[in-house]
Amino acid sequence: MLQEFIHITQKSFEDTIIDLKEALMQAKFGTLCQINMHEKFKDKGIEFQGKIAILEICNPFEAFAAINIHPQAIYFLPCKFIVKEKDGVGAIEMVKPSSLMNLLEEPRLVELAIKVETALINAALTV
Repeated sequence: MLQEFIHITQKSFEDTIIDLKEALMQAKFGTLCQINMHEKFKDKGIEFQGKIAILEICNPFEAFAAINIHPQAIYFLPCKFIVKEKDGVGAIEMVKPSSLMNLLEEPRLVELAIKVETALINAALTV
């Protein structure tokens, strides 16, 4: 069963993304890319209300450790945050990495995933 993390900010969608990226950088995680799904939908003529972005996040040292523990961990990398606009403010959401890595049934990998998700959640909670 997937476990989620959800944090509602008091900031705009745009400020939530800016501040989340900064908080992640402070926690030694880089943003590999940002996909603004609401813009992709609009480009394809799909009506979508609100704003939603996917941030792909990575700490290469932790990613390297994960695939050294279990090569199939690569299937769950990089980590992702979803930022949505809800009622005029930003919402930060993520599937907890431990719930994904648990699928591989390797306790050392789950332990590493808990360490990573703790750092990610702590960063997100500062936004």
